[in-house]
Amino acid sequence: MAHRRALVAAASIQLGAQAAGHLVALRRRRHFDVPFLTGSPEHLVRDWLWFGTAYSAPPYLLVPEAWALARLLRGPDERARWVLRWLGTGLTVGYLSERLARARIGPRGLDPVETPVVVAGWGGAVALAVLARR
Repeated sequence: MAHRRALVAAASIQLGAQAAGHLVALRRRRHFDVPFLTGSPEHLVRDWLWFGTAYSAPPYLLVPEAWALARLLRGPDERARWVLRWLGTGLTVGYLSERLARARIGPRGLDPVETPVVVAGWGGAVALAVLARR
């Protein structure tokens, strides 16, 4: 029971960080920038639909995360746990591959708004990957 509560808390924090990251990215025009692929500030919303922003994942990753969280809120669910484990693993790698996210956690790139969003999102993703294991 306590383990499921921790997983629900981690998923809630991660989804909250995704929402905050999306708002920050829209307001500050932070497009995605990963190796071999870069978005543009002019097409931020269109790019978000397919690749995400600098601080948030695309909707096709957020919907399964919200679905799994809702299932876990009702009770233990093996499929939801599996979904959160794989999403957490993928999002952990996603945060590491994003240029601006890496810059915001470095000593010269600290920002009072963006750094906490990145740390919460990345930390939540790591927590999902770890807590959702058996």
